Amino acid sequence: MRYQYIILVCFLLFSPDVLGQNYALKGRVLHEGDAVEYANVYVKGLAKGAVTDQNGAFSIEISTVGTFTVQASMVGFKSSQVKVTIPQTQEDLIFELEEMDGGLDEVVVSGTMQEVSKLDSPVPVEVYSANFFRANPTPSIFESLQNVNGVRPQINCNVCNTGDIHINGLEGPYTMVLIDGMPIVSGLATVYGLTGIPQSLIDRVEVVKGPASTLYGSEAVGGLINVITKKPESAPLVSTDFFSTGWGEMNLDLGLRSNWGQNIQSLTGLNAFYYDNPIDNNGDGFTDVTLSKRISFFQKINVLRPENRFFTMAGRYVYEDRWGGEMNWTSANRGGDEVYGESIYTSRWETFGTWQLPTTENMNFQFSVNGHNQNSVYGTTIYKADQYIGFGQLTWAKTVQKHNLLLGSAYRYTFYDDNTSATSDIISDENAPSVIHLPGVFLQDEIKLTESQSLLLGVRYDYNSIHGSIFSPRVNYKLSSADKHTVFRLSAGNGFRVANVFTEDHAALTGAREVVFTEELKPEQSWNMNANLVKKIYTDKGTFIGLDGSAFYTYFTNRIIPDYETNPNQIIYSNLDGSAVSKGVSLNIDAAWPNGLTVTAGGTLMDVSIEEEGIKTRQLLTERFSGVWSVGYDIFLFGLTVDYTGNVYSPMRLPLLGPLDDRPAYSPWYSIQNIQLTKKLGEKWEVYGGVKNLLNFTPAANSIARSFDPFDKGVEFSPNGTVIPTPSNPNALTFDPTYVYAPNQGIRGFLGVRFTVSD
Repeated sequence: MRYQYIILVCFLLFSPDVLGQNYALKGRVLHEGDAVEYANVYVKGLAKGAVTDQNGAFSIEISTVGTFTVQASMVGFKSSQVKVTIPQTQEDLIFELEEMDGGLDEVVVSGTMQEVSKLDSPVPVEVYSANFFRANPTPSIFESLQNVNGVRPQINCNVCNTGDIHINGLEGPYTMVLIDGMPIVSGLATVYGLTGIPQSLIDRVEVVKGPASTLYGSEAVGGLINVITKKPESAPLVSTDFFSTGWGEMNLDLGLRSNWGQNIQSLTGLNAFYYDNPIDNNGDGFTDVTLSKRISFFQKINVLRPENRFFTMAGRYVYEDRWGGEMNWTSANRGGDEVYGESIYTSRWETFGTWQLPTTENMNFQFSVNGHNQNSVYGTTIYKADQYIGFGQLTWAKTVQKHNLLLGSAYRYTFYDDNTSATSDIISDENAPSVIHLPGVFLQDEIKLTESQSLLLGVRYDYNSIHGSIFSPRVNYKLSSADKHTVFRLSAGNGFRVANVFTEDHAALTGAREVVFTEELKPEQSWNMNANLVKKIYTDKGTFIGLDGSAFYTYFTNRIIPDYETNPNQIIYSNLDGSAVSKGVSLNIDAAWPNGLTVTAGGTLMDVSIEEEGIKTRQLLTERFSGVWSVGYDIFLFGLTVDYTGNVYSPMRLPLLGPLDDRPAYSPWYSIQNIQLTKKLGEKWEVYGGVKNLLNFTPAANSIARSFDPFDKGVEFSPNGTVIPTPSNPNALTFDPTYVYAPNQGIRGFLGVRFTVSD
């Protein structure tokens, strides 16, 4: 009887149904009836795949029964999927791929304020999808932009780590940030409002380099960054993304799609960030990274209206409590002179939307309203401010033969009040909040010269209630080859900016220096020229290579540049009595191979200089060369994706405190590099993890001057305010946290999980 059991067990163990029978999944991948060679065919959930041969044929052996999704993909084509059931499926699978334009034909809106394909846009627009940012997950859009060529997140303070976005070497106030085409980040939010946008709701980010004031007005001098959120109808039902780092940082993104009745589609988002672990690895007595608690809510609705007219409206609220300073600082020390800390409470709300008018003409009304409350303390300096901005814009689009016209009128209202002398009456010394009215009109005409050529002409007139009339023209020319694989663009335009130092420059608020204005600041003006060439190449073996090169030149007058060097105890603001120039070249390369390898890389070589009284100097905190890269590789066998991202920067001129300051005048070459592994677990789950700052680069420990004496109690000053060298202070230094060019955060691991339900 025992032998019968043994025979039965052996039969079961070696039965084909137990071991798993091999099934051959066969088929072909075609395009318009022709074979597609080197296409990837992948069975999701099994980590099995194959590459098609010269006949477009493939064969995959499967030993697992069940229902699976099989996907065929190829560079330059839209992916195709089918459901198969093993072992029932016996017929050969046929995938018919639909050609697309290699990622160059996305719909963009930032260049012309109208939805057009990127390929047809006369204005060069760079588009970065949500997947691009997933290669290096970060808790804010501010940090995510570190891998965009020519765009650099700049940390402006070693203590509170506030920062802004530089485009082609121009500082943050010259960069306009929009959400869904509406100007949201401006004024106070240029410094503090670039965090808290739930990244799970971001569809793509569009970047325009160069002045865009003709369409968007003030602030769009260096360029613009347009964060496009997902449309409710195309967003996942549920999307969750949570990750944590070895430093104790935790970030949560949550997105929910729902319907409110039959005609209202809703998209709800939440972002929460928490970091409460003081670390001082460089031993200067100060926190290396600010501690932060942030919560952000986002709500977007689309209303289905008769005749397919649209109405969309969104709102966001952000609250953040952040501080940095000496390691023993607590909230009880806020504003005191015993323990130094910089504590910032930010409360910000905003709403924006677009309403298509019920007319036979294509007319849209766009609006945005935001309020920003700032309660900050920098050592003993208390800064409290309120800002409210209302914006409305009416546009009319009309196509007449070869002319695509856009006519618009806009109005912006800005209210700003703080507890500094910036909003006080000079004579009576009474509080006098700043109120600015800025009405404007603009006209744009895109002329279709031929099938391959177009010319865009634009002009804008604004009237600032304080500074008067401002005129901004621009012209763009586009020439493409017959197959649209080569596109050349040439543009020229004017930009302007009305400055508000206290809302744009964190250095003006820190307690380390006195702010001095030598004159009434005038609006800045800039003239820009840009040449752009795009070339896409498809090889016979399925490899795609895209090249995007640009040369740019921007000339400034009335440039407002903070002077840190005349008096080390002051920041002196005035209009430049001369000119400033930003010029350079950049190149982006996108490449993809059928084996799953993708490479995105770019480099920018530039010269940003200032000339006054015949003397030319390099702009502070501006690199001559920067490079970025993102390398991804899909390991189909294991269902893994490897992402290697990084950037590299050349030396920057740094703000010293005088001729005796012994700190280096230039930063070193440095690079921040990251690696990530991502594993899909079925259709809904995804786990990822890796290491950030692989090289463990951090600035020198003496970046904060006299960190041991943050209230300058041991510093002696002359009657004119300059520092007197003494035996205890031989280098004539004061406490100063503005000598900063890179993040202070060293190597750290991270681990995260994503959960997505599409339907």
